[in-house]
Amino acid sequence: MTESTARYISTRDLAVHFIRLAAGVIVVALPIFGGAGTIQYWNGWLFMAALFVPMTVALVYLYKNHRALLEKRLKVREKEREQKTYVKLSLLWFFISFAVPGLDYRFGWSSVPVWLVVTSVFVMIGGYVLFMVAMVQNSFASRVIELQSNQRVIDTGLYSIVRHPMYMAASIMFTACPLVLGSFCALIPSALLPVLLAYRIRNEERILLTGLAGYGEYTQRVKYRMIPYVW
Repeated sequence: MTESTARYISTRDLAVHFIRLAAGVIVVALPIFGGAGTIQYWNGWLFMAALFVPMTVALVYLYKNHRALLEKRLKVREKEREQKTYVKLSLLWFFISFAVPGLDYRFGWSSVPVWLVVTSVFVMIGGYVLFMVAMVQNSFASRVIELQSNQRVIDTGLYSIVRHPMYMAASIMFTACPLVLGSFCALIPSALLPVLLAYRIRNEERILLTGLAGYGEYTQRVKYRMIPYVW
């Protein structure tokens, strides 16, 4: 392969990643602004910026420094029956969780003070940064539940605190999302995310205990799955 050909493939792959990111923007925007019934929903725009600006930065960083990890994160086809169920439930949760804030804005069900909205933006971004740190610390962090041929137990960094720090970070991030969107009502569906993640974790750990050498010993060293001193 010539250098020019390699450069073309690299550029094309990056373009594909950005197209997928743009599609994600549309998918997230539809329930938010559709629920609001208007694009003049400033909390919606604030949320979109707080979500997709860090995601864009993370995409470029992963593409330049951890391309193999990025490719794993783009997998979407689950193999396990329980995980397929999780995907269906999470899609329903996603639609409800992001439609409710828009509906709240439209009908005036609740109002979040500006100071709390701004604070929640920092919490949300902090959760995403924590998610990225956990991802980079674990080069086997595929989006789908699978055992990789060369996989080993990661027990350093955040993985020395909880066994699933990415799920912990996601819980922090999505707990803040309703407040960024200016809706106390949306905290109700948002509270279901840890339940969904617990369902996913139980199946994931059953697979890891069966097929990953040393994972049983790891669970003895690191007691908590997702929430330190709780579970």
